Amino acid sequence: MDKTSFIGLTLGVAAILLGQVLEGGHISSLIQPTAFLIVIGGTLGAVMLQSPLRVFRDGVRMTKWVFVPPPSSHAELIALASAWSHAARKEGLLALETRLPALSDPFARKGLQLVVDGVEPQRLREVLEVEIDAWGAQMKQGAKIWEAAGGYAPTIGILGAVMGLIHVMENLSDPSKLGSGIAVAFVATIYGVGFANLVFLPISKKLMAHVATGVSQREMLVDGLVGIANGDNPRIIENRMQGYVP
Repeated sequence: MDKTSFIGLTLGVAAILLGQVLEGGHISSLIQPTAFLIVIGGTLGAVMLQSPLRVFRDGVRMTKWVFVPPPSSHAELIALASAWSHAARKEGLLALETRLPALSDPFARKGLQLVVDGVEPQRLREVLEVEIDAWGAQMKQGAKIWEAAGGYAPTIGILGAVMGLIHVMENLSDPSKLGSGIAVAFVATIYGVGFANLVFLPISKKLMAHVATGVSQREMLVDGLVGIANGDNPRIIENRMQGYVP
């Protein structure tokens, strides 16, 4: 569980609400379902319009990474590669075939299978790097839908503000309806800017950071597998992989 995400989101929202109270306002005045519908619905529609269904679905699925990051441990991968290299030196590359069923990560399983099959080290690196590039590009596309949402939300908020002002102008003769229209106008802008800078853009940056970590780990694993295929000393393989540890 990523506690910093919870703390950051809570701190940001609490600061805004506290500022509203300190200025003498009421929190209830910031609760406007109409403004929320305009901003969130409009932003969601714009993002869906610009994104293919697969990319949009990937971006939504990745959202859980903000609070529950994907499993990642450089130390575990280094220990795993070290164990493989020791086994390969003692029993040969074919002995690593027994390790395949225990691997839940498809990328690691594919890489180890290529080593067992005796693929040349250079060819092994080329094949796995293509897969890393493809995975990284796909995940970045998913993360960027939140960046796009952060770009659209403020504009949709302004659109909501204009709609609220139009409502005000249409009801100048009825003062009882002016308050709700003005509230929607200003709160829609707050929602647009607030969601963009407190939710959408931070989510995008957090997801991009996780994608970068995933790419780094895969590159580290490839380096280890190439070392095993080359027959390098396990200690050299381990030391080389340590260079990827942040």
